[in-house]
Formats: sequence, C-alpha cells, structure tokens
Amino acid sequence: MTEQHTAGRPAEQSSAPAPGRLYGVGLGPGDPNLMTLRAVEVISSADVIAYHSARHGRSIARSIAERHIRPDHHEEPLVYPITTETTDHPDGYRGALNDFYTEAAARLAAHLDAGRTVAVLAEGDPLFYGSYQHMHQRLADRYETEVIPGVTSVSAAAARLGKPLCEADEVLTILPGTLPTEELTARLAATDAAVVMKLGRTFPSVHQAMTDSGRLPEADYVERATMPGERTARLADVGPASVPYFSVAVVPSRIATPPPAPVTGSVVVVGTGPAGPLWLTPESRGALASATDLVGYTTYLDRVPVRPGQERHASDNKVESERAELALDLARRGRRVAVVSGGDPGVFAMATAVLEVAAQPAYRSVPVQVLPGVTAANAAAARAGAPLGHDYAVISLSDRLKPWEVIADRLHAAASADLAMALYNPGSRTRTWQVAKARELLLEHRAPDTPVVMARDVGGPTESVRVVPLADLAPEEVDMRTILLIGSSQTESVRRGDADRDTVWTPRRYPEK
Repeated sequence: MTEQHTAGRPAEQSSAPAPGRLYGVGLGPGDPNLMTLRAVEVISSADVIAYHSARHGRSIARSIAERHIRPDHHEEPLVYPITTETTDHPDGYRGALNDFYTEAAARLAAHLDAGRTVAVLAEGDPLFYGSYQHMHQRLADRYETEVIPGVTSVSAAAARLGKPLCEADEVLTILPGTLPTEELTARLAATDAAVVMKLGRTFPSVHQAMTDSGRLPEADYVERATMPGERTARLADVGPASVPYFSVAVVPSRIATPPPAPVTGSVVVVGTGPAGPLWLTPESRGALASATDLVGYTTYLDRVPVRPGQERHASDNKVESERAELALDLARRGRRVAVVSGGDPGVFAMATAVLEVAAQPAYRSVPVQVLPGVTAANAAAARAGAPLGHDYAVISLSDRLKPWEVIADRLHAAASADLAMALYNPGSRTRTWQVAKARELLLEHRAPDTPVVMARDVGGPTESVRVVPLADLAPEEVDMRTILLIGSSQTESVRRGDADRDTVWTPRRYPEK
C-alpha cells in the first residue's frame, strides 16, 4: 500500500498544468496603429484578456485592442469599485482600492494556476502611472512575467504639438496634477521642461501652479492625444470646465522652443547657498533657468549650468556696484537678469549692492526681486549640530568696508550680551591679524573652553568642519572660505558615538537670573 501510494504521487504531480505566463501589455496612447508588433502578437495568442474599467463597464484599453480580441478569448473585466467617489471602507479610498487590486490579482492567479496565459491591457506604458503595475506587484514574483512597453501619453503629446520635450542637458520632470499646488509650483519653477498628467478636476490647481511658477506663457495643453476628440491649445486659453482626465499640460524644451520674450525687463538677485546645486532652492533654480542674462562673480557663476541662449557676465569679486549697474542696465533694455550671489544675497552679499544702485532715480522703475539662499552660517551650524539654536549675532570681521573700531565695538556688545556669534570674512592672505584680535576680545567675556566651530568650504569638495576651544582658535588655520561660529556661555559640546567630532548646540532655554 505504501509503495503504491508513493509510486502514484509523481503521476498526480505530472498531471497538474504548468503555470501560465503573465503579460503586461502597453497599448500606447490611444490610436490602435501605435500598438507595437509585440503587443499585437501577445494579445492575439493569449488565453485570457484582462482590462480595467470604471463601473459603467466601458474600457478604453479594450477599445484600443478590440480588433485583436478573438470571440473565443476569455475576458476578465477588472471593474473598479470606486473612481473618485467617497467610500465607506474602514480604511478609506486607498483601502478600498487595495482590496480591489488584491481580489483582481487573485482572479488572474486562478487563470495562471490553470496554465492559461493572461494579457493585462494597459493604456500607454504598463509601468508608467498604469493600473497594471498593481497586478505586477502582486503576481510577478510568483509567475513568469513579461512587460510589453508602450508609447506614453507624454511622447504622444509632444508629437502632436511638434515640440521637443528636452534637448542637450535639459531636465524633463513628469508630475501628477494631484500634487498640492505649492509642490507643483516648486517643481515647475525648478525644472527645464515638464509634463503634468492627471488633469481633469486638478486643472485649476495646475493652472495656478503654472501661473505662480511663471511657466504659464510657455505651457501647452493636449487632450486625448492620438484618440478621437483630440485637442491642442495654449494652456492659458483652456477653461477648467472642458478638461477631461485624459489630458496633459506640457512645458516644452526651452532650448528648442524658447519661452516668449519678457514684456519688461527685471532683475532677480539669487542666493545659490554656500556650495553647489544641492543647496539651491527650487525658486532660485527656476529663476536661474529662465533668465536671459546671468551677472555675477566668476566663482559663483561657475556653479550655474551653462544654458544655450543665455548671456553670462562674469566679473571680479570687488566690483559689486559696477555689477549691479550692469544688471539694471540690461533690465532696462528688456532683459530678464539674474544676479548670482553666494549664500543668501541679503547677508554680506549682492542684494544690498543691487538695491543701493536701484534706488537711484534712473533705475527706480526696474523691478527688483531678492530670492533667499542658505547662508554660510546656517550651513555650518547644521553640519556642527545647532550652535545657533538661541539668539545670535552675525558680524563680518572684514575691515574693507568699515573700520576695525566698529567691528571691535560690536564684538564687545555681542559678547557682553552673551550671544552666540557667526563671524564672516574672518581672514585672508592680506588680513591675518583680525582673528587673533577677535579671540582676544571674546576671551574677555567667554570661558577658554567655549566651543568654536571652524567650518570651511561647507558643501564643497574640500569641506572641513572642526570644533575647538576658543583659547585654541588658531588664526593661521582661518581663511576667507572659513566661517567661525562662537558659542555663548550656554553652548554645549558632546562627542557622540556616531560622529568623528563634537556635536555642538545652544539650548533654547536660557537660565533665569
């Protein structure tokens, strides 16, 4: 009996069918003629054709592939229980959809277990904002799977507009219109080219983001690309009531399709932060990309990518007024000018120089905007911990534009008030004594072991951040690329187990007298 039972087991196993194969089939943007040969081949040979649809039962995916669906195909409509409606599901909209995808995957798994090949139809590309991906995530690890790529609505929209999406080093950003308006605005401002999908009810928010980011004059609208009822227009001319879900907003390549020339010139002073692109805000990135002219100190201009069609006006570090005047003159001639500044333009930087010149009667009609940037003090403080976590003073040790006596008085005042301090421009090849003098003045008010953060080239390739006691501050180790953060009497410094230097912070609470 035992031998007969054992001998029979292989026969039972061999009678079970081999699992079927799963296909995710990209159908392209809508025109059946844009389906790939592989997509047609897979649909024609599959045992089961599955497709998603709304509760009305009509499926765009099925309509695209209809000519290739045989009468003997087994069809599996995967009907969404909800689209944008509310639901009484205990886990809300996401929970209801998750249960639906799990149930739909189980239905397809039953076919696959029975040895049938299953082709899941997907508009566009299956793994690009497609419903198929939810089946893929639940089944691809259990069954042999092939994904057939398809032409996306993004490519179809660009083709219908006849405008390149991106060229050379341009960055294309693809955004869902369901993002919050402020997030859309920031991302649109920061990129070279963009496509916003999932319009419909999100169109008012997308339109507002285009307006707020300054991209509306560049933007196009494409509805149902390659499908019946296709429409293209300038986005600014489209009313929200007429926008279906199957539409996209396109901001094309600025190189291939330059944006409209500015009606009037303007100047924007842009803070690039202490180092490279990681420190740029989206707003600043967008202002730099949209400028017709860049004006700045050569070192800071070198941080900004070269863009075809932009004029770059580089100059020495000691001609700030001349640089400001050049920017304002260009703006008066109708140019959109970005004055490039390191750090924050309002902290010992170009904003003051531009505004001083702009206050002259000849330039008062020129629009001037200042965009903030990460300051050297804040960047250094973040690297060290939070040494500026309480009240602090910011003082430049350079006596090129103010007498040393004024600097000394301010150091005494800040130290006697027990303020933490950020000391800019502490030393250079020609100024070697100010750091020593400042240390001497500060030791009249601070303990010798007061933590001092010596931060050089923060964010740059030669970054160095050290914490030393005030008494050990060495002037010869300080140069113009260094910023010094001096602690108050309350500042603490502790060596943590995960760090190679002390972590420094100044408590937010100050002891009562």
